[in-house]
Amino acid sequence: MTKKENILKAGVTLLANNGIHATPMSAIAKSAKTGMGTIYNYFANKEILINAIYVDIKQKEAAIFAPTDLEQPVKTQFEIYYMAVIKFYIANPAYYQFMEQLQGSPMITMDSKNIGYQTIEPVIKTLQAGQQQRIIKAIELEELLQFLGGAILSFVKWYLSSTSSKKQASLKNQLKMVWDAIKE
Repeated sequence: MTKKENILKAGVTLLANNGIHATPMSAIAKSAKTGMGTIYNYFANKEILINAIYVDIKQKEAAIFAPTDLEQPVKTQFEIYYMAVIKFYIANPAYYQFMEQLQGSPMITMDSKNIGYQTIEPVIKTLQAGQQQRIIKAIELEELLQFLGGAILSFVKWYLSSTSSKKQASLKNQLKMVWDAIKE
């Protein structure tokens, strides 16, 4: 693992556990086993580091979106994407905790957000195809994405903190409720 990768890994862990405002760069450098000079060589300030972590998570998230057969029904494509992202954040709770803190934050730059949108391009295309076919409600794409992001974060939060033995059934119920909310 490179020094930069160590810094990103240490950063996401500490920022997720301690909070963005309560985690100094010095703690991240110490956890990454690097000096302050090295951390500032890669990231001029904490906002730049936070944006780099955001982009790194979004790129890892993009890797879970295996190419979907576009001949499949829109509903099937949506279900595959939705389940993949839920499982991604359940398997990576620090990524979830980090992203939850940043939901709606002005700290994420437009450049980083644009990279984030590129990573969910397959989902966007599925939603647009569904709207064109009048399968998905004709609501602005930005609003749909905000709704879906909120539903994902809310469910993952519940899933990670719940002691319910019916989590898998709840995941299927969640998918059904979200689909019912966006379908025409």
